[in-house]
Amino acid sequence: MNAGKVYIETYGCQMNVYDSELVLSILHKAGYTRCEDISEAGILLVNTCSIRENAEQRVWGRLDLFLAEKKKRRGVIVGVLGCMAERLKDKLFAHPAVDMVAGPDSYRKLPELIEKAVAEGRQSDTVLSFHETYSDIEPLRTGSDKVTSFISIMRGCNNMCTYCIVPYVRGPERSRDPKSIIEEARRLYGSGYKEVSLLGQNVDSYMWRNPDNPTESVNFAQLIELVALVSPELRVRFSTSHPKDMGNGVLYSMAMYPNICTHIHLPVQSGSNRMLQKMNRKYTVETYLERIGKIREIIPQASITTDIIAGFCSETEEDHKATLELMQNVRFDGAFMFQYSERPGTKAARHFADDVPADVKTRRLNEIIELQSAISLENNRKCIGHTYRVLVEGVSKRDSGQLFGRTSGNKVCIFPSQGIRPGEYADVLIESCTSATLLGRLV
Repeated sequence: MNAGKVYIETYGCQMNVYDSELVLSILHKAGYTRCEDISEAGILLVNTCSIRENAEQRVWGRLDLFLAEKKKRRGVIVGVLGCMAERLKDKLFAHPAVDMVAGPDSYRKLPELIEKAVAEGRQSDTVLSFHETYSDIEPLRTGSDKVTSFISIMRGCNNMCTYCIVPYVRGPERSRDPKSIIEEARRLYGSGYKEVSLLGQNVDSYMWRNPDNPTESVNFAQLIELVALVSPELRVRFSTSHPKDMGNGVLYSMAMYPNICTHIHLPVQSGSNRMLQKMNRKYTVETYLERIGKIREIIPQASITTDIIAGFCSETEEDHKATLELMQNVRFDGAFMFQYSERPGTKAARHFADDVPADVKTRRLNEIIELQSAISLENNRKCIGHTYRVLVEGVSKRDSGQLFGRTSGNKVCIFPSQGIRPGEYADVLIESCTSATLLGRLV
């Protein structure tokens, strides 16, 4: 065991992946080194997610494994980071493996927390910030492909959707200085990366104001233009958008710059106005459809994906059918689809009964998945015979003679390598497809 070696596991969203890279950067500057073998590391960290219960259950299982490592080797320090640390500090300390918990805004203090945990025992810092954006820290990139990477542009969320734990575990919205974002994009492009994804819980509400000159500001439409101008060869993606905040300015910026990808992830959650009101989504089905219409007017080739929750509190068959009807109407290219999972501490958990039976939730979710699979297949079939510019990301997991990459619209393509390498662009003629993948050949 080497006390200066750090092993980290990451669960949850892209933001958590980025946060783990921030953590590794902070610890690297303090003299620690990353280790990919759990049996060699003196510090075991798990960066956690609280969005759904099953994500938390996986972490509890990993803590049991970490405890076994502690029993084998004296001096091992185990730390829990991120959303679970923020939400469940006391419960986590009841687990015999845990020496340290640190919330999402406490990562700068990790070297100090580790030292104190070694010398004094259990340590915690879960204070949320109104200002922390980590804008001065360059993440220690852990991806092996060196083709695509993430850039966090803001932290926290102000939306207070009744089902969502994020505002409670990540704090209020804070927009990062755009100059630091542009510099990070330039460094990534200079290091060989060909695509960056701008991350935020709600990117469309990004709004930076110069603290020294309040009249100077940058909104999200302006920010994506600034990132696109780093190089026409650098693709720019972003996630996630909110239907109430996505303005036409963002769409016009996307239409203006070919290297801003034509994919928009626009969570709808439900096709029922009653459910949307109960979820506190702050839009109606009608205004959501108006947004879809405007996207397709300004960016006709746009690929649109979404999130859908099945079985939210008091959801009726009529509400469920309304969601299916909306899906038929919009014809999303893809969707993340989930059963409602009650999160303790949210408004829904405090005030609404989780009263849709589990078997009904499962049946409704399966109907949503079945419909979306059919729509995705139909949409992908329309791509057959067309040629798309694809950024090659790596070798296919199923066939080493095939490469995979994505179109501007975020559709995954598989095609024979024929001398093309990851990081290069390829023109691919689509010859067949599945509901999830386009299959083709180089032109």
